[in-house]
Amino acid sequence: MSDTQRGVLAMIGACTIWGLSPLFYKLLAHVPPLEVLSYLTLWSLGLFGAILAIQGQLGRLRGFLGRRWAIVALAAIMISINWGFYIWSIQVGRAMEASLGYYTFPLVAVLMGAVVFGERPALLQWLAVGMATAGVLVLTFGLGLVPVVALILAVTFGFYGLIKKRLQSGAMISVTAEVLLLSPLATGWLIWLASGGSGGPHATGWETQLLLALSGPMTAGPLILFSYATHRVNLATVGLLQYLNPTLQFLCAALVFGEPFTRWHGLTFALIWAALALYSAQALRADRAARRRAINASRSETV
Repeated sequence: MSDTQRGVLAMIGACTIWGLSPLFYKLLAHVPPLEVLSYLTLWSLGLFGAILAIQGQLGRLRGFLGRRWAIVALAAIMISINWGFYIWSIQVGRAMEASLGYYTFPLVAVLMGAVVFGERPALLQWLAVGMATAGVLVLTFGLGLVPVVALILAVTFGFYGLIKKRLQSGAMISVTAEVLLLSPLATGWLIWLASGGSGGPHATGWETQLLLALSGPMTAGPLILFSYATHRVNLATVGLLQYLNPTLQFLCAALVFGEPFTRWHGLTFALIWAALALYSAQALRADRAARRRAINASRSETV
């Protein structure tokens, strides 16, 4: 098996775990989202720290934080809001809206790139953003409610992506730094719950504690696979494969949880899927053009 094939399998594995994660978090519906998020943070820190220690890279963590602790803290805030709302959406029966958020994230990222970095999206990308916006408006008009969860998930993950772009570090180091900064808040919240605050802890019983302990591997595993894939597969392929994640979330919501799927949902998702098709076509076109330029450049150097 070639490196590329292994990378594709790793990406599929990562997106499958992410996509089926609603089944896992539904089992923790009796535990408030902040409590789940606190345990997830601490278990992830322990696991990430152990992996870095085995790799002999713990020393890099201090150097990475250094003067960048403020921007790392901002990334930590964005991803914690994203995780918290995602867990809450699964628990309260809004998994379908969560999948809509992760579908629209790439299109939100295009818009953010244009506003923040002055990037110039291609015509197809602008058209895709317009269709996604139309999809959100259709759902808002049809149901009489703004899909707040979807927008929060898309925007927070979009900002998180922008911040990570500035950090330019390996996934393992940066995520470990983020959960390290979040760990005092997580610890403080759990101590407050243990002292009787907010009605006391809900994570009681060994079955619940075992599930919460598994949240560490649930967080670390896909990130490791994703990092492995991005070093072996071109970005256009990574972009296409990542749609497996919200697709599986959508199927969990519709087929397993039995969440309502109205005609307005149908119109919205049709517009989003069409927008993603345009976005993906443009990404593939740009990837082919970049490859041709690289081949032509190597040939001219040889001559």
